[in-house]
Amino acid sequence: MISRTYTVAFEGVEARIVQVQCAVAPGLPAFSIVGLPDKAVSEARERVRAALAALSIALPAKRITINLSPADLPKEGSHFDLPIALAILAAIDVVPKDTVEDALSLGELSLDGALVGVVGALPAAMRAAQDNLTLYCPKACGAEAAWVEATPVIAAASLGDMLRHLTGQSLLTPAKQGVLSRAVTHKDMSEVKGQEKAKRALEIAAAGRHHVIMVGTPGSGKSMLAARLPSILPPLSAMEALETSMIHSLSGLLDEGGLSTSRPFQDPHHTASMAAIVGGGKGAKPGEISLAHNGVLFMDEFPEFPRPVLETLRQPIETGEVVVARANAHVRYPCRFMLVAAANPCKCGYLPDPARACAKVPLCGEDYLGRISGPLMDRFDLRVDVPPVGFADLDGEADGDTSAQIAQRVMQARDIQTQRFEGHDHMRVNADAEGAVLEDIATPEPAGKELLLKVAEKFGLSARGYHRVLRVARTIADLDGAAVIARPHIAEAVGFRLAINPP
Repeated sequence: MISRTYTVAFEGVEARIVQVQCAVAPGLPAFSIVGLPDKAVSEARERVRAALAALSIALPAKRITINLSPADLPKEGSHFDLPIALAILAAIDVVPKDTVEDALSLGELSLDGALVGVVGALPAAMRAAQDNLTLYCPKACGAEAAWVEATPVIAAASLGDMLRHLTGQSLLTPAKQGVLSRAVTHKDMSEVKGQEKAKRALEIAAAGRHHVIMVGTPGSGKSMLAARLPSILPPLSAMEALETSMIHSLSGLLDEGGLSTSRPFQDPHHTASMAAIVGGGKGAKPGEISLAHNGVLFMDEFPEFPRPVLETLRQPIETGEVVVARANAHVRYPCRFMLVAAANPCKCGYLPDPARACAKVPLCGEDYLGRISGPLMDRFDLRVDVPPVGFADLDGEADGDTSAQIAQRVMQARDIQTQRFEGHDHMRVNADAEGAVLEDIATPEPAGKELLLKVAEKFGLSARGYHRVLRVARTIADLDGAAVIARPHIAEAVGFRLAINPP
């Protein structure tokens, strides 16, 4: 007697379909799982056996074989418990076979039969919808999976509830979507006194998703500015929310199935490892750059990060995705993030102040910022000097724009870009523009082009730097509501490009 049901194995954000086959044959009593299972999957035998015993269901005294097909695909995680249990129940005629053969299931079993929440319910639901399958999952995952409206989601609190549903004794209602929320921040840009140039740079960065580095003495407000950046970012679109939530689902970071329209803000410590930043470790999990997809990656004390970690950022910044290569798999994660870096001008931090700088001036500054390689520095669209704030400014009242005012301008610029890139699948903001599209949308007027050519020749801008200036100028023009890039837009973009010289 052979029964079949389906589940998924995760490769990055991709959920690959796995057929769970159960054969009950005469022979010495045994319960084996084949198909390249890891330790957690192999231990499912004891969890399933105990959960069935809690329901007073005894396994037959026969040879039970579970095959996870395709057999050469590694199977990891405890979410295989529920599909294995359902395949066995169908094989021994406790539940009708057709109820499990057209379904995809995932969930971990407790010894008493309770279903425990697992990671990856959202990408599993999307795969179920793609294959026209019903999804069975734990109740804790139902609100998350229900965001995929194209597939019915049946969420049960225990294996007993699932069994009664499949046999028609007590039908479960489909799960409902969780709460769509947006994080409320009480930090406002108006609280930052002085630093108007830095606030302007962050406004431009938020409007076009440009990378920015801030260099200034300790206590000048770099971290304070970055902490208030989420308050001016536009909310996630429906597609962006799903993309971001899939990654967070695989990492177990979604709260009770609720999706958020707030953009991610990741701020790893400078002692973080390469696997933590880029991704990797057991199961090749997503790193900070993928968790920051469609949001912000803030790296404080930027030069203090290990050099190999910094250099690995170069390719993801350009391509918008990262490939975690392992001996048995290549896992791909999206990572279109806005990099915001903060750094001191030197090791002691007081290079611009002759009264407080160390005796190694200017070598200490060259050595310290020299930890940021030229190719990596070339990828920052906006470079900002953040000088110390005078005591007169600190004592004065805040008179700058509030976060709400800045966010309104940013949203208007983003709306322009949404219309501009409609029909371009891989372009959403000005930072994504390249090739013929960039030439079409960012060709400046003659006076502006003349200025840019002079700057490029005098300061030796690279081809990448030249195009990044055009992208920033396009964003500045969008903030001004201008259809054509004028000379002042080019001048402001160039000013931010040349604020900090590469090491």
